Amino acid sequence: MEYEILDEAIIRALPAGCDVLSVVPHGKTRWSVGLRVDVQVPSIDQGDDDEDDEDDDSEQQFFLKIIERREWLAMAEAEFEGQKALTQYIPDNVVAPLAWGLLDSDPSKSFFLTKFRNLRARCPPLAPFLAILKKLHQTSTSPTGKFGFHVPTFFGPPPMINDWTESWEHYYARQFASDVSLVQHVHGIDAELQALTEQFMDKVIARLLRPLQTGGRRIRPVLCHGDLWDGNVQIDVDTQQPIIFDAVCFYGHNEIDLQCMGDARYVLGMDFVDMYKDEVGASEPQRDFYDRHKMYRMSKDDMRALLQKYPNGYADFVDDVAAAGLVE
Repeated sequence: MEYEILDEAIIRALPAGCDVLSVVPHGKTRWSVGLRVDVQVPSIDQGDDDEDDEDDDSEQQFFLKIIERREWLAMAEAEFEGQKALTQYIPDNVVAPLAWGLLDSDPSKSFFLTKFRNLRARCPPLAPFLAILKKLHQTSTSPTGKFGFHVPTFFGPPPMINDWTESWEHYYARQFASDVSLVQHVHGIDAELQALTEQFMDKVIARLLRPLQTGGRRIRPVLCHGDLWDGNVQIDVDTQQPIIFDAVCFYGHNEIDLQCMGDARYVLGMDFVDMYKDEVGASEPQRDFYDRHKMYRMSKDDMRALLQKYPNGYADFVDDVAAAGLVE
């Protein structure tokens, strides 16, 4: 569908009285149409007849996403709310949202609008990016004190299950089961994956996540971007600041934001994971840090390896602390 003539709902979200100069495709989007919108905004009339009004007009640029499929309609609101939440804590390093809504001409389509930023597809140096992620995780606080988010967000097309819960194990397990169910639906039933999943949820998730919130240990729900692979981290050409976007936000265990790192497909690798552990620290029990990282990556190879390491599930942890003479 062509969008040279913008829908009235989008026009209302742009500066009042502006003239649309151009609408051109921009960016690579898998689930939406991406557009750059250039407008001319009239200046406030100061009553100075000597000034040329046209010279006072200023051009502004915006980035617009349009979601064209009804089943993905809520993606626009999800991105708006996620980026809005991130802006509270790291305003210089996110694409701040301006508006979202349904199209007047076709309410089965939605849009997301933000100021245009001139981004370069280059992964930032690790140290500055680490400082940004550290600030996000150490300064953000769940508004309910629980894990979740106030709207469903989207990891690609599938919505996250963001209902509030006090248990991180419960939050992660239900999302893991939903993700596997989607894979089976899209690609067909995989008997091995089904068997691995049942054991993995019963044993590995319990073993690695339950200790985070038992035995006097606690984790604080923090705002997570949710999809921090290098394609969602670029450099602002004008400010030279790292910018993160395309968030899948929720309040969760901070370590899950490292889930995409270490995969051979991505630039951000285990060096960054090691730096994060050294700078930010690992949740208790610290010895489980790298196994939790494997679990969050969710590959079949990692699932097999962790099941082999923890054949008795949570009982393996209980046996460890008992052997150390501790009370769990």
